[in-house]
Amino acid sequence: MTERATHRRVMESEYMLWAKTQSHARYNLAASGMAYYPLSDLPVKLADLELSGPSYYGYEPLQKALAAKCGVPQECVVAATGASMATHLALAAFIEPGTEILIEHPTYELLVTMARYLGAEVKRFARRADDGFRVDPGEIERQITPRTRLVVITNLHNPSSALVEDDVLQAVAAIAVRHGARVLVDEIYLEAAFDREPRSAFHLGPEFIVTSSLTKVYGLSGLRCGWVLAEPALAERIWRLNDLFGVIPAHPAELLSCIALENLETIAARSRRRLEENAAIFNAFLAGRPDLESREHRWGTVAFPRLRRGSVDELCVLLKEKYDTSVVPGRFFEMPDHMRIGIVCEPGILAEGLARLGRALDELER
Repeated sequence: MTERATHRRVMESEYMLWAKTQSHARYNLAASGMAYYPLSDLPVKLADLELSGPSYYGYEPLQKALAAKCGVPQECVVAATGASMATHLALAAFIEPGTEILIEHPTYELLVTMARYLGAEVKRFARRADDGFRVDPGEIERQITPRTRLVVITNLHNPSSALVEDDVLQAVAAIAVRHGARVLVDEIYLEAAFDREPRSAFHLGPEFIVTSSLTKVYGLSGLRCGWVLAEPALAERIWRLNDLFGVIPAHPAELLSCIALENLETIAARSRRRLEENAAIFNAFLAGRPDLESREHRWGTVAFPRLRRGSVDELCVLLKEKYDTSVVPGRFFEMPDHMRIGIVCEPGILAEGLARLGRALDELER
């Protein structure tokens, strides 16, 4: 698969415009991140906060907390304003106009959009639906060239939640190194594979760069606590690059992030309970829908079923206008016969939203 981007500057994200303006519904199954964790459930006092502090190339207590969480040396951690900025910085550290990078297909739209905005020549490698969206190192070997500087993977996969195992990541890294490239792994959903207790790809070798945040799995999006993991020289380069974008972060968010990290075990337990209950609800729904094709949902916050007949776009319009329910059209992931369904809301909301999706599917079939 050799889709090549032109060198035109991409100045906006169609998906983010849709997500911010069109995805809202009473039964919102378009969200991919855990429902917001309430501030009232954190042991926070006003005296714990301050407007400004020593936040230069990282706030030291937050740097230590992130390093401890990730099990890495502190000099390998670059704090960033959410996973989106972390990914932007990681890409920008490698991309100059005309740089070739290799990105999975399908994937999160902003990965491709950001790369093109930075001037990259984007090539793609397939993660095929009929193969469970697994990463095939052989496919990467066929698409990579001596010009490729970066291979980009999401793990868990966005939009399918497929897990990439360590041996596959190591095989990808070996291919990348032979061609003088590195591997960027977006791990923002990885910790939603609770029962597998997956470790970060960063532990597999210095050729890996990793981005993540506290947003999707823990419901802490308001903190904008993201990070890049990179070998120390590259981390230093990314810190300096961030001077062009972030300069000084919001200090109250840094302080609250430290408190959240101290209580992350409790927060994670809430997320795990929610996702395990909701996976059962979703799988029961899926078992009764021969018009949808998908594997059993095992982990992660999203699923990506295929509609066997009919138009997903027509379904989404009907679902929103008549049933006050939203899912993400698969066209935003370059697969228009699929839809991404989030399973992160309250179980009752999920069950009713799926029931309404079923009625919309039945109506379209008639």
